[in-house]
Amino acid sequence: MIIRKGEKKDIPSILALIKELAVFEKEPDAVVITEKDLEEDGFKENPLFKTFVAEVEGEVIGIALYYYRYSTWKGKTIHLEDLIVKESKRGTGAGFALYKKIIAQGKLDGVRRIEWNVLDWNTPAIEFYQKSGAKVLDDWRVVQMDEKGIDEFLNINN
Repeated sequence: MIIRKGEKKDIPSILALIKELAVFEKEPDAVVITEKDLEEDGFKENPLFKTFVAEVEGEVIGIALYYYRYSTWKGKTIHLEDLIVKESKRGTGAGFALYKKIIAQGKLDGVRRIEWNVLDWNTPAIEFYQKSGAKVLDDWRVVQMDEKGIDEFLNINN
């Protein structure tokens, strides 16, 4: 298994894994991005995200997609958006290898925090993260506003 930086040639595999994750997270129709979006946002000058891929015999079997954020308390941080391994390749060590690579990248970059979200029903992931030394924060809530909410807010507040 090779863990390497994602490249433009990996875009179809990256999108396929994102869609597989959406199925796992019980939102199979939620993915609206395209290969073109991924290319524009991640593989052009000043990318909005970066990736590592796990590759076995030329096949991308997993990805870690991350980007940099800024904390007013900590400074530069990494947000791990998704860590995905093909269902048929789970248990091969690919997930751990990608996780380790993200943490090593954070150390290399001198970030003071690496953060990500985990669904409350994903007990195996939660237990893994806790055993690895990560803290799962129960007192914070994720807040999102979707496109409809953005439009409604702006229509009401213009």
